[in-house]
Amino acid sequence: MVGLEHYLTVAAALFVIGIFGIFLNRKNVIVILMSIELILLSVNINLVAFSAHLGDLVGQVFTFFILTVAAAEAAIGLAILVCFFRNRGTIDVEAVNVMKG
Repeated sequence: MVGLEHYLTVAAALFVIGIFGIFLNRKNVIVILMSIELILLSVNINLVAFSAHLGDLVGQVFTFFILTVAAAEAAIGLAILVCFFRNRGTIDVEAVNVMKG
């Protein structure tokens, strides 16, 4: 039987992979966005696991809100990247500082 510990282990592994994706790869914006999505997914797994374990639906309701915000964040982030690529010809993180001022 799959217990609460298994869900927490998977969520912790996804969280660590997301953190490593952000800190180890600072060149590619798409990888950074995917790493943020992995972190949000690990939080969602924790919320649903604890919600099911405690018999309360509040964690699952928060999960729907987080999924909605994550979808909007991904859509807006990719739209900004497409516009930036059309203007600059690159999506390199170090080239983003030219957007200042």
